[in-house]
Amino acid sequence: MVSAMDILRGDTHSKTIGYLLWIFGFTGSHRFYYGKPVTGTIWLLTLGLLGIGWLVDLFLIPGMDRRADFRYTAGKYDYSVAWILQTFLGLFGIHRFYLGKIGTGILWLLTGGLLGFGWLYDFCTLNSQVDERNRAG
Repeated sequence: MVSAMDILRGDTHSKTIGYLLWIFGFTGSHRFYYGKPVTGTIWLLTLGLLGIGWLVDLFLIPGMDRRADFRYTAGKYDYSVAWILQTFLGLFGIHRFYLGKIGTGILWLLTGGLLGFGWLYDFCTLNSQVDERNRAG
């Protein structure tokens, strides 16, 4: 059952994107996408808890999606678009340009995402960055 609060919050994350990222879940990508950077890092370092956690996550994705939809604010910036840009073009700062962060976008472009460290940082904070932009209007 969908509550009024769920309707007001909006659907911020996509189950389809979550399941596509789950295919590479041994890297923790789906967990980062749903705003779980600690367990995403654990999955990355342990190959999805040696595959067992990765397999279990197949059944946990709908719950992760609901929690992300409740936790983050829908708005002008789409979380899935930001994550796709971060994942494939993040070293060039394209996701930062999308979020209107032109200065750091240029910095990422010229430095390869600050030599990759900024790119990794954005994996842990991208949901919060999009949320902040959406709350600002």
